[in-house]
Amino acid sequence: MKKGLVIPLCFAVLSTPAFDKTVQGVSLTKILHSSSVQAAAKTETKYVNVDSNSSLTLRAKPSKSAAKLDSLKKGTAVLVYNVSDGWAEVKAGTKTGYVSAEYLTSTKPGSTATTTSTAKTTTKYVNVDKGSHLILRSKTSTSSSILASLPRGEKVTVYSISGAWAKVKAGSKTGYVHASFLANSNPDSNAGTSTPAKTTTKYVNVDKGSHLILRSKTSTSSSILASLPRGEKVTVYSISGAWAKVKAGNKTGYVHASFLANSNPDSNAGTSTPVQTTTKYVNVDKGSHLVLRSKASRSGKILASLQRGEKVTVYTASGPWVKVKARGITGYVLASYLSNADPDASTADDSNNSSEPTPDSTVTKYTTADLNLRKGPSKSASVIEVLDKGTAVKVYSEEDGWAKVEIGGKIGYVSTNYLTSAAKQSNGKVTSIVKKYDLSLDELANIQMKVSPQTDTNERYIRSDAIKLTSHTTGVVQNGNWHIRDGAGTKNHEVGETLKEGTKVTILSTVKGNDGYTWYQISYNKAWKNATKNEVKYYLNPNNFVSDPVRSLQFLKLTSTANLNATEVNQKILAGKGILAGKASAFLTAAKQNGINEIYLIAHALLETGNGTSQLANGVKYNGKTVYNMYGTGANDGNAVQNGARYAYQHGWTTPEAAIIGGAKFISSNYLGAGQDTLYKMRWNPDVAATYGYASHQYATDIGWAYKQVDEIYNLYNLLDNYNITLEVPSYQ
Repeated sequence: MKKGLVIPLCFAVLSTPAFDKTVQGVSLTKILHSSSVQAAAKTETKYVNVDSNSSLTLRAKPSKSAAKLDSLKKGTAVLVYNVSDGWAEVKAGTKTGYVSAEYLTSTKPGSTATTTSTAKTTTKYVNVDKGSHLILRSKTSTSSSILASLPRGEKVTVYSISGAWAKVKAGSKTGYVHASFLANSNPDSNAGTSTPAKTTTKYVNVDKGSHLILRSKTSTSSSILASLPRGEKVTVYSISGAWAKVKAGNKTGYVHASFLANSNPDSNAGTSTPVQTTTKYVNVDKGSHLVLRSKASRSGKILASLQRGEKVTVYTASGPWVKVKARGITGYVLASYLSNADPDASTADDSNNSSEPTPDSTVTKYTTADLNLRKGPSKSASVIEVLDKGTAVKVYSEEDGWAKVEIGGKIGYVSTNYLTSAAKQSNGKVTSIVKKYDLSLDELANIQMKVSPQTDTNERYIRSDAIKLTSHTTGVVQNGNWHIRDGAGTKNHEVGETLKEGTKVTILSTVKGNDGYTWYQISYNKAWKNATKNEVKYYLNPNNFVSDPVRSLQFLKLTSTANLNATEVNQKILAGKGILAGKASAFLTAAKQNGINEIYLIAHALLETGNGTSQLANGVKYNGKTVYNMYGTGANDGNAVQNGARYAYQHGWTTPEAAIIGGAKFISSNYLGAGQDTLYKMRWNPDVAATYGYASHQYATDIGWAYKQVDEIYNLYNLLDNYNITLEVPSYQ
């Protein structure tokens, strides 16, 4: 049973040096805080105000899990250096640490003076984006209870402002809001969107090694003015919604306010200013899932698997990760897989079923420079190969500036700074023709189901009442045997097997089924399994791939000429490819004589010869003659070199050129000669199915086989400036 890859892939090994491109940032002076800065900061004395029988914990860091330094009794005087995000940095006696700011008061408890500030109140207005709301909380913490949601323009009475928080009264409720979203005048009045205020100084607070983008407008699609490193000092003119207008160096623009802090993040000062939440949507390939983790790292525990189009609430971002809330669960996801709009909202009327699975939980991206593919996410990791600019790669994950990718069966890491979701605009000529078949997609799927198509997808679901949980992620099948389905709900197809009572399962996610029940997505224990009709129909349906510049190449007419230029092929494809270097003319002659697409033929040879380095490609002595074999023809039965050499001897392949031209005849005689002249037709053979009503002469049982073959064919085309592509796209009733 052939499931794997035999159609050509190649791995470019350039003779010129390549590099890992990383953002170098803007050459701005980084402001480093020292202890003298803290000493110069304004301080004030406050007092611990807890119950008489209680004490306030002094901790080493602004966190409840930090080490305990001391217990401060009610009335203890402390020197306050800074207040940020609900924590106060204080000195108590000889010890410096952090306490919860809500338990500090300006006057000593029990004294005749009042415990609240005697300052006059002021009136301000909520200044958030239109349609948004400002959260009024019970305490100066984003984890505290919500008292109200205040709309844009609402008038509030401000009692005090401490750090990022303001104590206010809105209506009959008194609580705390983020001070950065208050303005001195109504943002919708004739006075303008905000009252001019004095500038403030803040600092870029992103992960180490990351940068904050300074943009020309308050939009992620606007032009980039600069990349600001962690700790960069900026002048803040105003904050509106999620954006802050700032000046960095001599450039003025906009940054996300959530990545600004009141003090340098690498000094002893506190953390960044919290911001308002936003709503975004999961944007992964159809059938894939986005993992929600317990911390901003791939080592974090999996909390849930979020479906394409699922709505999430975004709290804060840190480098490539964002903190979100989904299904009532708070955790972290990779920001690159979130979008501002539902990815399926504009294609709701499309005939494709968005719940049907694609082959991998990946997205396709393209390199924007010659890039090293490395064994690990580090510049010190060894180089696997060099990827040419414009190479299409499958991206599994992105973290800390590195993307885990796959290219031609090899998995490694590249810099995320030089990946893009947009394919290169080529000068090549693309022609598409439609071939109509006298059967429906459903009829063709029924025919394929009779020959046991296989899949390696992990889209397998079982109803929750079938499982007795042993932990949050494991369980045991109970109450008899249960069907496994390819989706959450009884309307989805059974995969053909059942799980017996007592079987242990690993739970990947919990979803609401289309039948009203709760379903578990489980990790199925078979690498290859029977595909369901839904899964088969997904890969059979040309509409799922024809608009994709990479996946559409499964419809490439392999008997059509690419009309290549020999000089360009030698310079851009075959340079440095061992015995194949400089042999473009032989490939073009072989393709013309045998009616084979040149790119397909070259890719086949590059794969079989290991980029022109194999023993058979470089000549083997057989019966006193040196013979060559460029496509591995006849190289089988346990002694590949001798058998391949014998085949070459029998056919007179005594020069590399003879092997290139002669071997092409064998390639064209099997599938191409039978009319299966696209990868799609090799896999599915729709001509036989339409004519005779059964499946026959199919190259592989893997339903995703044709889908998986096209990356390297695309990448070879992408190296060239002049070529033709002819696509033959099937059309069903």
